Amino acid sequence: MRIRQAAAADLDGALAVYESARAFMREAGNPNQWGDGFPPRELVESDIAAGVLRVCAGEADEVLGCFAFIPGPEPDYARVYEGAWPSDEPYDVVHRFAALRQGQGVGGAMLDWALGHGRNLRVDTHRDNKPMQGLLASRGLSCCGIIRLGRSGDERLAYARAPRGRQ
Repeated sequence: MRIRQAAAADLDGALAVYESARAFMREAGNPNQWGDGFPPRELVESDIAAGVLRVCAGEADEVLGCFAFIPGPEPDYARVYEGAWPSDEPYDVVHRFAALRQGQGVGGAMLDWALGHGRNLRVDTHRDNKPMQGLLASRGLSCCGIIRLGRSGDERLAYARAPRGRQ
């Protein structure tokens, strides 16, 4: 597996990953985080065009997972409730993180890449997304409180970790 910047040719693979992830989330008791259509095709196309979508590619260059890796600041992270960010230093954000199939190390590989390539790293996830919370904890990210999404006001658990060697 290798992590690389997504290209236009990866669009269908990324959409298949997100469709699979939505089904997995529903089965794992998290039907509300992404509902039936998030992220929409237009957002994935925009992530590719902006150069922020990363894919985890297999041996045949097939898309096994994807995530948006975006330099901060993230407007939704301006305020943390019931906690605080551990640092005010510049940070990068991981959004729309998904694997085609669970249990193959794709999520770990993608998160390891983000931790190795980012500044301070911030991530948010739904309270019901126990698999993602477990992955974040396994890589040393700590829950710092709650953020609210500007588009909906929905709450998310806020996680952060400084890059290796800067903790």
